[in-house]
Amino acid sequence: MNRKIHVWFGKGLWKLKNERKDNLLSLSDLLDNRKQRILNTIRNSEELRGGAIEQLEKARARLRKVEMEADQFRVNGYSEIEQEKWNLINSTYKTLEQLENYKNETIQFEQQRAINQVRQRVFQQALQGALGTLNSCLNNELHLRTINANIGMLGAMKEKTD
Repeated sequence: MNRKIHVWFGKGLWKLKNERKDNLLSLSDLLDNRKQRILNTIRNSEELRGGAIEQLEKARARLRKVEMEADQFRVNGYSEIEQEKWNLINSTYKTLEQLENYKNETIQFEQQRAINQVRQRVFQQALQGALGTLNSCLNNELHLRTINANIGMLGAMKEKTD
């Protein structure tokens, strides 16, 4: 049976005269080609999907590793911060203790200086009093000697005049 197949392509009519068998083979070839392209596309998609899954697994593994490192860093960071805090507290206590010792030493120094100043003033006043007493005693003794010397001279003069 000869059939005419008319395929409409836009402006004109294309007439194909083929046997039905040839038409079926052509259609079968077209379907097979289409099927092969679809299968190739599916295979390519599966390969791409596999690659994407592999990359996703690698990314997840890297993420887990980074999260573990971040957790470790946080723990270490907190430990270091805690250690630094205690070091600072201990250092502050030592500094306060040193300042307290310096304060006490300064107080003792100032007390000793005040005591020495008072001693010096008392000693100076005692010396001035002793010097005043000594001068007064010396003046009295000197007066007595002078008087005695004058009496002795007057007595010697009287003897000469007698």
